[in-house]
Amino acid sequence: MNSQWLLLIISVPGKSATPRMRIWRALKASGAGIMRDGVYVLPQTQQHRNLLEQQAAAVRKLQGTAFLIEHQARDQTAFAQIQNLFDRSDEYAAWQAQALAFKQRLPALSEARARREQAQHRRELEALASIDFFPDGQRSRAQQLLADIEHELNRIFSPDEPSSVDGTIAQYGVADFTGRCWATRANLWIDRVASAWLIKRFIDHAATFVWLQDIGNIPAGCVSFDFDGAAFTHVDRYVTFEVLTRSFQMQTDSALRRVGELVHYLDVGGAPVAEAAGLLALLTGARERSATDDEFLRLVSVLLDHLYAAFQQQVER
Repeated sequence: MNSQWLLLIISVPGKSATPRMRIWRALKASGAGIMRDGVYVLPQTQQHRNLLEQQAAAVRKLQGTAFLIEHQARDQTAFAQIQNLFDRSDEYAAWQAQALAFKQRLPALSEARARREQAQHRRELEALASIDFFPDGQRSRAQQLLADIEHELNRIFSPDEPSSVDGTIAQYGVADFTGRCWATRANLWIDRVASAWLIKRFIDHAATFVWLQDIGNIPAGCVSFDFDGAAFTHVDRYVTFEVLTRSFQMQTDSALRRVGELVHYLDVGGAPVAEAAGLLALLTGARERSATDDEFLRLVSVLLDHLYAAFQQQVER
């Protein structure tokens, strides 16, 4: 029968203050529970075993002692005593207090500042969720609060975000969309700028774009996207980028699908994506450097080209 816990018992020489602090920080970041000074515990998984073995090796390199022990709780009471070491209530409460304070300050912030702070709150919650080994509802409540704040942020800075509609996604061929004018809302953000990149890169190489201040004033002949009533917009669980890939039969492109997962997560939330925080930081920086939507699209297109190429290489490997 597998043991339920892994215990790391260490003793580090007194003169090794800086290395000792490095080991302590690594164990703290892993979410390890502290049973007493020098005794750390984690639920037994291969990932946790690898991490604790690395720290044990670091201790021995400092001429200290380290023992990694498997432990089986003798009964439910003993199990609960150890499990209590992983109570994240205080950490969730602290995160929630900061997130609510941020929500109250939103109307007074610039968009760039608001999106930077929101990205930081998202990263902090993801880090906390990664060490919440025994979730009891606090994680889902925090994720819902994050989604509510993101909705409020978009309401303030992107008031015309489209609502999802039920229905099937119409199918088209790229030959029917050559040299077209494409129109979407001005002040581009993730779904619109990524969709514009997708259009220019994969659908209509000769595309021109119109950035609408008033979505009721679409130039004749333009193909509209990413707003309510547009030709291409949110359908069911898919954001506009994903709808476009499916409308033009590109969903089998694994690298493009991964870009779509990033766009989906950053636009409406959902399952976290590893590269999301990095891409969000780059988008925020590009937005700050861009005087116009055309310039923003140019900068982001370079980023997405590189990202798509990286995903292609990963698929090939």
